[in-house]
Amino acid sequence: MTNEREQELIKRLQEAVINYKPADAKKAAEEAIAEGADAYKMTMEGLAGGMEVVSEKFDTHEYFVPETLLCAKALYAALDLLKPFIKVQEGTVRGQVVLGVMQGDVHDLGKNIIKAIFEASGWTVHDLGRDVPLKKFVEEQMKTDSDIVMLSAMMTTSMVGIKKLIPMIKEKNPKVKIMIGGAPITDKTVSEYGADVTADNAPNALKEAMKMLDALRKGKM
Repeated sequence: MTNEREQELIKRLQEAVINYKPADAKKAAEEAIAEGADAYKMTMEGLAGGMEVVSEKFDTHEYFVPETLLCAKALYAALDLLKPFIKVQEGTVRGQVVLGVMQGDVHDLGKNIIKAIFEASGWTVHDLGRDVPLKKFVEEQMKTDSDIVMLSAMMTTSMVGIKKLIPMIKEKNPKVKIMIGGAPITDKTVSEYGADVTADNAPNALKEAMKMLDALRKGKM
């Protein structure tokens, strides 16, 4: 496959997600598979790249929840086809994450996209869903011995639970890493609440998770 063709397919996947067109996303994914394109690259640069633009449109109030959900539908239409063809690079560190939306919060779009991207990258994701009681995060981390706990909060009211939850998790397992995300989360929140990191979108969340996992595996943390 030529580089031009590869870029064309990536652009079509991005546009299908941005313009919430599941049929277009599916067709581009089918062509990519038939022509032997790198399914991981199509997922990360095409689908996740498109969702980054969607996130920006959501932040600037150009898109609202209904549009964003339709964009996610387009993403999943292509991802369901691409996923079986994703070959995770040998030697790439892959870990386990516990993932969920904080109690009192039912906004799970961002969480679902992160789950899709992490699973596509070969991670094991223990998805607790939305409106998750604090104790459930602690119990799941201990049960699975996951490397990272990822907490999502889209409202300031649900965000306050994170401050209470982090010491509960760290008390049981001081080594576990905690990533927090959502609209009201800032770098200041990370230091105030005692989390390890935040990420503003799914590809960045994956990059940060890989860094933390690599450091954990090498015993640097």
